[in-house]
Amino acid sequence: MEADYIIVGGGSAGCVLAARLSEDPAVHVLLVEAGPRDTNPWIHVPLGYGKLFNHSRLNWRFQSEPERGMNGRRINQPRGRVLGGSSSINGLLYVRGQREDFDAWARLGNRGWGYDDLLPYFRRAEAQQQRGADEWHGQDGPLAVSDASEPHTLCDAFIAAGVEAGYPANPDFNGARQEGVGYYQSTMRKGRRCSAAVAYLRPARHRANLSVITEAVVQRVLFDGKRAVGIAWRDRAGQVRRARARREVILSAGAIGSPQLLELSGIGDGERLRALGIETVHHNPEVGENFQDHLQVRFVFKATQPITFNDDMRSLFRTTAVGLRYALHRKGPLTVSAGYAGGFFRSAIARDSRPDIQCLFITFSTTKMGDRLHPFSGFTVSACPLRPESRGHVHATSSDPASPPAILANFLATERDAQEVVAGMRIIRGIMAQPAIASHVSEEYLPGSRLEGDAELLDYARETGGSIYHASCSAAMGKVVDSSLRVIGVEGLRIVDASIMPAVPSGNINAAVIAIGEKAADMIREDNR
Repeated sequence: MEADYIIVGGGSAGCVLAARLSEDPAVHVLLVEAGPRDTNPWIHVPLGYGKLFNHSRLNWRFQSEPERGMNGRRINQPRGRVLGGSSSINGLLYVRGQREDFDAWARLGNRGWGYDDLLPYFRRAEAQQQRGADEWHGQDGPLAVSDASEPHTLCDAFIAAGVEAGYPANPDFNGARQEGVGYYQSTMRKGRRCSAAVAYLRPARHRANLSVITEAVVQRVLFDGKRAVGIAWRDRAGQVRRARARREVILSAGAIGSPQLLELSGIGDGERLRALGIETVHHNPEVGENFQDHLQVRFVFKATQPITFNDDMRSLFRTTAVGLRYALHRKGPLTVSAGYAGGFFRSAIARDSRPDIQCLFITFSTTKMGDRLHPFSGFTVSACPLRPESRGHVHATSSDPASPPAILANFLATERDAQEVVAGMRIIRGIMAQPAIASHVSEEYLPGSRLEGDAELLDYARETGGSIYHASCSAAMGKVVDSSLRVIGVEGLRIVDASIMPAVPSGNINAAVIAIGEKAADMIREDNR
């Protein structure tokens, strides 16, 4: 098999590339995805993400190494293993980050990656469902972005309490400013998830010059000297297949998959590769280093009224009504993303004038994500420090591609990170103490009001906190790839996914990954014109 471009990974960036590159009928594009097609119905129901956290077929179900800063616990790192990748199993939140995030990328020497460079690609990708096009938003793109379909009493109370606490109301976290409290936007169209596969790949599947292979686990990139010339993969029958790239191989396997595949292909620290029995193609000790992720710590509150999703699921009548309302009108609790309301806040220890804490408010509660709902009226508020100092790694553990990589986010490894997570928890308590929301709360169930001191709150964060699933930065620009996303030291090989980020953006990262895919498609077409 031959193609002009071979894309490894049918996730967020991979779907964008497959669609954009195949717009040119003169080139043949091959997309290879390890997982199946996105036919599972829970993928397309927004709240269905709760069914996908531990799905054995659609999720890689990675776990970290024991995290010292988290009391030695292994932290779940779910990643999508299906067309659409993590955009098919994530919480649907559409958050771009802050202008300063991308301007900092450019200041590191990555020309063309500042906010003003990326804003046209955010707008190109976007199909605003309610707001229409303006200075910040697009309307004609493939990716549907929606406001919350309907308000909720508890969300309104939280927003009002945030204003009472001194934070500005903000109806658009992706507009002129991020700071403030309000409802989140999500990647949804008429009550259905709009993944990258739905937005980009589905409209392009009819093209004769686009081939898509699923359930194919790529083993390695093939080289002729220092030039990438193709890939080898194992199909569902266990047979090893090969394809040749006439122009480029593009890795879009994500911040965990791409660095592992680089190392399996001989690009990485030479000593590490020799220990695994892998011949070195290019020595680069930065491969797999600099890994970043966001940590979240969750508060659970008992509500004074039975108006939560917990209550909906405890009553057969209400459960049936929820299902019928969604089936008939695409409305109701099943259309809720992983952050219904929330905000971006400057903590008491913020280093500058921009938000350093994100909070997410959802109208149900569990002890941990993916567990059963609590048997009481409950809701959840979580705190997420936006710009952690801690850096970890992702490395292959064997020459066998089936062996999961070693993953370490290194959560709370610095004193500053520890202080910020406590500051975020203080913000939650400050908002929840305001009259607008306090009347809706009968009890702080977790961590419980008995935990008051900073040391006690930090212990709770170390014992219960977890990833919010923003894996990034493990093949960073300036270290592993150049500003055109070409892998340094070899030819014919690029990486286009969250691994190329020099630092994790301030918020959920899927919107930025989509924009990276859009920008990369333009660069690839220009370089190969």
